[in-house]
Amino acid sequence: MASEMKERVLENLNLALSKLLEKDERVVVIGEDIVDPYGGAFKVTRGLSEKFPERILSTPISELGFTGFANGLALAGRRPIVEFMFGDFSLLAADQIINFAAKSVEMYGRTYAHSILFRCPVGGHRGYGATHSQSLQKHFIGVPGLDLFELSPLHDMNHRLPRILDSGRPSILFEQKTMYGQLRIQSSDLDNYFRVDHFGDHEDIARVRVDRGADVLILCPGGQFDACQKAARQLLFEHGVECEIRVPFSLYPVSDDLLEDAGSFSLVVTVEESTPGGTWGNEVAAKFGSNSDRSIQNKFLSITAVDSPIPSAHHLERQVLPVASKIELKIKDALQ
Repeated sequence: MASEMKERVLENLNLALSKLLEKDERVVVIGEDIVDPYGGAFKVTRGLSEKFPERILSTPISELGFTGFANGLALAGRRPIVEFMFGDFSLLAADQIINFAAKSVEMYGRTYAHSILFRCPVGGHRGYGATHSQSLQKHFIGVPGLDLFELSPLHDMNHRLPRILDSGRPSILFEQKTMYGQLRIQSSDLDNYFRVDHFGDHEDIARVRVDRGADVLILCPGGQFDACQKAARQLLFEHGVECEIRVPFSLYPVSDDLLEDAGSFSLVVTVEESTPGGTWGNEVAAKFGSNSDRSIQNKFLSITAVDSPIPSAHHLERQVLPVASKIELKIKDALQ
């Protein structure tokens, strides 16, 4: 990784929020313990309440209540950003997200802007246990009017946060907790072997690949990029298998661009931390299979967490979640 890459994902997101608050007085950030000196459970809002004291609002412990409050602000023309302390707690506000925010754009007889963003720290590997470690993306897939995004070390939030709010649609941004401390990848050279570029609408899809044609196409949200990159390196060095990794910023609706030239690969793989059943990978597979121009001879592999609550003990947590060694083994076995 290039030496100039010193900005961490957390710092990039914090700066993007600060710029958004500075440029747009309609933006308000709402959530539990987000005011300094705490600055949020994962410090994403650290320093913002000193700069914008009237627009960083700490709330009581009532996800349903403060989400309803934020929806009211959105109806009144404000642009609220709601931080759930843990993404798991978004289920407490599901009624306000699914039955109100998502429907407010179109249920009044004509289209209305309802600019609201829900931020959800998700994922395991921190030893937080079954109720603080879930990846709940799949539970919001397919809700009409609700756009889903995922934070990534490959995507600059300074450009993307304003675009989300400018869309006038309610959105969820999923943020893998272990990614906050990772360095952003700001160069086209990831290392001596893999290069990075972006393509698709708004260049929202990051592509990581070797210079030659790859055997395997790995599709993963930003939270799984680190594990997939480690697996791809091992597959290249230990088994001579070349992988191309594509990381979309927009999870749902699934972009057609994500599967560009997918039929040319020997294996197409999706990787995510959600448990099996109704996953993002299922949505990608359905789009892949519905296009008759793509060869049905291609293999499709979905890698998810194990169908189990997430344990707190680190060694047990690794058995449940899709870590790099598990991804490597599953891909190697699928190619045999």
